[in-house]
Amino acid sequence: MASPTSVHWLSLVGSVWLQTINGPNSDFPVYSSQLKDVKGISQVQLNFLAFASDAGKLLGWLAGVAALYVPLWAVALVGAAFGLVGYGVQFLFLESPRLAYWHLFALTALAGNGICWINTVCYLLCINNFPSDSRVAVSLATSYLGLSAKFYTTMSDTLPDLGYSSAKKYLLLNAVVPMLITLLVVPSLRVVKPGSGKRTDVGFLAMFAITLATGACAVVGSIGSKSLGLSSKEHMISLYVMLAVPLLIPVVLRVRESMAKIREAAMWENRVHDLCSDESVVEMEVDVPSKEEEVVEKEQGVELEHGEGQGEEVGGLRLLRRFDFWLYFFSYMFSGTLGLVFLNNLGQIAESRRLSDPSTLVSLSSSFGFFGRLLPAFLDYYTAKSGYSISRTASMAALMAPMAGAFFLMLHPLDMLLYTSTAVIGTCTGAITSVAVSATSELFGTKNFGVNHNVLVANIPVGSLCFGYLAGLLYQREAGGSGNRCIGAACYRDTFLLWGLTCAVGTGLCTALYARCAKRTHGDKKGPEVSGAGSTVV
Repeated sequence: MASPTSVHWLSLVGSVWLQTINGPNSDFPVYSSQLKDVKGISQVQLNFLAFASDAGKLLGWLAGVAALYVPLWAVALVGAAFGLVGYGVQFLFLESPRLAYWHLFALTALAGNGICWINTVCYLLCINNFPSDSRVAVSLATSYLGLSAKFYTTMSDTLPDLGYSSAKKYLLLNAVVPMLITLLVVPSLRVVKPGSGKRTDVGFLAMFAITLATGACAVVGSIGSKSLGLSSKEHMISLYVMLAVPLLIPVVLRVRESMAKIREAAMWENRVHDLCSDESVVEMEVDVPSKEEEVVEKEQGVELEHGEGQGEEVGGLRLLRRFDFWLYFFSYMFSGTLGLVFLNNLGQIAESRRLSDPSTLVSLSSSFGFFGRLLPAFLDYYTAKSGYSISRTASMAALMAPMAGAFFLMLHPLDMLLYTSTAVIGTCTGAITSVAVSATSELFGTKNFGVNHNVLVANIPVGSLCFGYLAGLLYQREAGGSGNRCIGAACYRDTFLLWGLTCAVGTGLCTALYARCAKRTHGDKKGPEVSGAGSTVV
């Protein structure tokens, strides 16, 4: 198998940093109530703003097309520029009456589209630079997206008092931070050929340890900082340190590579000296690759050409004609997207339950979402070492069932159940989002992955519109004559019930998709004709 070099690991570190800051929309629940007051908008209009960020994903496939023709670093810069304009203009003119509601909607959609461009870069880097471990690399990188809300809320708490409101502070961070980090990691955003040599697991083991420590740091900051006496500044510094630690992996590998080259040069000089000092017959030695080396080269070629866990190559309009695609589309919308809608409403949910600090609930969901995104990486790594892999559709179905139960659990007004359910939904949503990246290539191949996955995530704005609008209507109904605010567990009771039932339907759809794939795979083993995953045409 190909051995990742220091350059490959540097690209993974760059992807990790990009994913950490590529969720500026995840802090929306923290300042949504203040935004509602500043612009004088209703709950339904506020939910439409949450939808606007997801609406940008409708054109996310443009990022996949662009990645086919321009360098990945340029794609990332375009995404960061969209965010800079989208959130930057809101920051400058938030309190101005000239900034109308439709301006907010359009600017938020532009910033949401920028997220797709950066995500596409990260996915393609992981898939192409780690062909034999693409699932693990993707899961590791995308797990850090779960830290975005935590990262931004902690950074906001540590900012000096500049006279800005909470909403303007978050808008400033959302605009500036992604551009700064993208400029910082631009040199690492390139696809590199696999290295030669024996593959080692040390890099991934070290990355797992660092990632777990980072997640533990985030959880401590979310639920235990006050009891431990940690200030926001101390917690922010600890997060910075943990995010910088992965740099040690490419640095150490670079030192080892340099030492290996020095030793190789010294051996070659000694060899030439021995040949020249031999007065009898000077024989030129030609290195002929052994059979084992030829096998390794062939395996590397297969990995580069076919990738890991690749199904039939499907793209374009053929994708939309697959029945499996629509099962996949709606099962994702009724689970992962539904979880994202829930997270977007956390600010209003916390306010309706009279929680003093909504950022605590948002940080909790972010931290557990991080571990949820990391879970598939562990499973992929250890099952691959055992010689088998877990079906991605089966994993998604197994993650949807606890989500449905968590929604039903929140029908009880106890605050502890709200916190518990938020942690469960955050974990499952993060895991489903991470698994879906590999599931797309497993079902429809890697050749058109950039376009295919962005077509899939078009379900996010559709689901955000439907579920968010429904939640806003039910909230307004419960508010009655008390203006735009609703207080009490009844505000979201009907919403949680409908969301739980919807998630249960999504579990059934994903189970059906798994059954179809399993049946087809079993049939392929029996019969001489082989058809790729997702090959049924409607």
